[in-house]
Amino acid sequence: MKDKISIVNGVFWTFIWFGFMLFYTFLDIYVWRDIAPTYEKYLNLISIVLCIIAFLALIIKKKHLKIDLFGNISCHKILLSVSCAVLFYFLLDKCLDPIFEGIFPLSEESYQDELYTLAKTPVISLIQICILAPFIEEFLMRGFLLDGLTKNYGKRIALFVSALLFALLHFNMVQTLSAFICGIILGLLYFYTNSLFCCIITHIGYNLISYILVILPLIRGNINV
Repeated sequence: MKDKISIVNGVFWTFIWFGFMLFYTFLDIYVWRDIAPTYEKYLNLISIVLCIIAFLALIIKKKHLKIDLFGNISCHKILLSVSCAVLFYFLLDKCLDPIFEGIFPLSEESYQDELYTLAKTPVISLIQICILAPFIEEFLMRGFLLDGLTKNYGKRIALFVSALLFALLHFNMVQTLSAFICGIILGLLYFYTNSLFCCIITHIGYNLISYILVILPLIRGNINV
């Protein structure tokens, strides 16, 4: 049974994870690239994994969490999760993101630079984007925050706050607006399925679709060049 969580407490734990993100980013830029540039991408991946483990250990110890990752799973819930991943691609990548890109051109330019950077290390990027990020973000936002906020404020406020905090973890306006919409839909999926695993599947599925259709062409372009 999870405890109630206040909005202030939710913001606190979001910023704790944000601090971990800043820490492994700092290590990548100012440490690994200087002392071991050949192995920088691997050291960065190891840093991310260790930060995730440390954060999970901290939040589980402090909040006494007992999250059943594989509970409440069924075939139709998995199918729904995969369908939501496809929905995200068409709703965001094909419909809303082009609009956001036109409104925030500087954010779009920054986002494109990030994509080209990810394309330089395809395997590492695949692990980060399609496995590690969905797992830790769904654990924090749906498994911990959404559930705890719901017990304190009800579903509507919990859904909005958790989606907003999820959006703030993304670093430019194009991604932030898209992430907010994703947060709302993922929250609704969590309420319907009562399954953290289903949310992780949807998140992984959407990121994987985007990786295949957006980053892989960039990888092929680098190879051709």
